[in-house]
Amino acid sequence: MAVMAPPAMPEFLKGSETIISFSREDHPPAVVRPGHAALVLDAQIGGYAMTKVFMDGGSGINIIFADTLRKMNRSVENLAKSSNTFHGIVPGKAISLEGTIQLDVTFGDKSHFRTESIEFEVVDWKSQYHAILGRPTFARFMAVPHYAYLTLKMPGPKGVITVRGNFQRSDACDREFSKISEMFGVEESLADLAITNDRTLLPEHKKLAVDRSFNATNDTRSHQVHPTDPSKTVNISSSLPIA
Repeated sequence: MAVMAPPAMPEFLKGSETIISFSREDHPPAVVRPGHAALVLDAQIGGYAMTKVFMDGGSGINIIFADTLRKMNRSVENLAKSSNTFHGIVPGKAISLEGTIQLDVTFGDKSHFRTESIEFEVVDWKSQYHAILGRPTFARFMAVPHYAYLTLKMPGPKGVITVRGNFQRSDACDREFSKISEMFGVEESLADLAITNDRTLLPEHKKLAVDRSFNATNDTRSHQVHPTDPSKTVNISSSLPIA
């Protein structure tokens, strides 16, 4: 007699019991070009308040920049090794990672917050952001973004935690990115010139004249200096211009 196996019990993720929804109460006063502004939020990372944390649902890794770690008085030496490389910070270029680091990330305020330990890839590169949190962080917090409202919601110990961005901050980050891109373009051009220019060759306008000995016959011409006596002459350089 066949016996039906009991259905497998799902292993529910932490926070899956919390219902998260958005309504007009979340709607900003105005939404310009919905979906075009980056979701940039406040968060606490490694015990430091960060004001420019980019929530990137299209990234499969979390990134923290070496400059951010230095400002946190953390060394970027002797990090745990990372085998990853990725594209996106610089168009067309693969970026090597300095290593990985584990840091606590906290969303919310002192009245209602949630903290999780997150693994970051460390990148030594200029950025308009302090850090970039990707899908692993969204999943760890069970966070739900609303890109039109620039709002992130997640389950917390007292219900739903709501973290809001604003369009002014997103626009400021975009402008800063443009400046960084222009600077990178100049640095790339200078680097290319350094590679292509042979510094052992003297530029054309600084090349020395051909080295040859002076020849009195070929390099001078006779010039009469007495108005009536043709025997009284001087030799002058043939390269001098006529007065």
